Amino acid sequence: MRDTRESRLLLVLLVSIAFALITMDIRGGEESPLNGPREAAAAFFGPVENGVASAVDPVGNAIAAVRESGSRHDRISELERENAELRQQLGSDAHRDSRIQQLDDMLQTAGAGQYGIVGAQVIAIGATQGFSWTVTIDAGSKDGIARDMTVLNGDGLVGRVTTVGPSTATVLLANDPGFTVGTRLEGSDELGFATGRGDNALDVQLLNQAAQVKKGDRLVTFGSADDKPFVPGVPVGEVISVDRTAGDLTRTVQVRPYVAFTRLDLVGVVVDPPRENPRDAVLPPRPEDEKTSEDDTGQRAGGGEDGTEGTDEESDAGIGNRSTPGESPGGTGEDGTGDSTGRREQDADQDDDDPATRS
Repeated sequence: MRDTRESRLLLVLLVSIAFALITMDIRGGEESPLNGPREAAAAFFGPVENGVASAVDPVGNAIAAVRESGSRHDRISELERENAELRQQLGSDAHRDSRIQQLDDMLQTAGAGQYGIVGAQVIAIGATQGFSWTVTIDAGSKDGIARDMTVLNGDGLVGRVTTVGPSTATVLLANDPGFTVGTRLEGSDELGFATGRGDNALDVQLLNQAAQVKKGDRLVTFGSADDKPFVPGVPVGEVISVDRTAGDLTRTVQVRPYVAFTRLDLVGVVVDPPRENPRDAVLPPRPEDEKTSEDDTGQRAGGGEDGTEGTDEESDAGIGNRSTPGESPGGTGEDGTGDSTGRREQDADQDDDDPATRS
């Protein structure tokens, strides 16, 4: 469009009209004559504005999301870090509680058998001696550890020390096929030899082919000369099956060891053997024994037919009899003198009346 005189005049005219309309609208206020045309324009252009806004909103949201993505990512990272710290804290608390329980059980076992032990932690597991089942512990000759010492934990026999370094030692586990330990059957004292099988069971050959043994019977270590490599009385395991084969010179039973060899953590090396054989004292009480003990305790606490309450009743009855004149051999007379005293006075009177007595 060419810049002509007419176009300039038209532009000035339009600007003047617009200015006049604005002035009229401002002066009119709510009664402005332009309200009608404004509403008509809003009704016409409103849908168009909404459509344009809907088309443009995703773009605006995307721009806002890009702007806020940095802060959101930082917040997510912070939450993930806090979650990891909480999980680590919970895991460390559970591990700490587990180790405290292991240590407490081991000290109870050592105390029951009067074993002097040096505590150690399993730091490695592997075949350090060919294909043997072994573990490495973080205690060695500097801690008083020597070869052929018994190793135990809170559950029972773990193994024996085979090699010793200044700060570490290797332990051959009781489930190793090359491991053998003398055992003694609880109660009957039947002797045998337990051998590892490489899994979670031991084979025990009882020397007495006619030995009376059943499922659930328990075994402890018999002990060695000079208490090396095994001290006596350490719990070994529980019989799970009995071989019924006849004609053999020995009798074989399968034993489930008390120790979980795949979950070893804290162990104790016996550096001071017991002065006396603890025999079965280290074995944990049987479930039925614990139940019986609890029942006895409950009866003593609550009383029973022949318990404390019955004793009190009998005592009260006895006291009542003693306070009633003439009703009990030990009762008290009306003048406060016991029946026994009255009998003695009657006997004395009879003696005085008896001529043989007077002579």
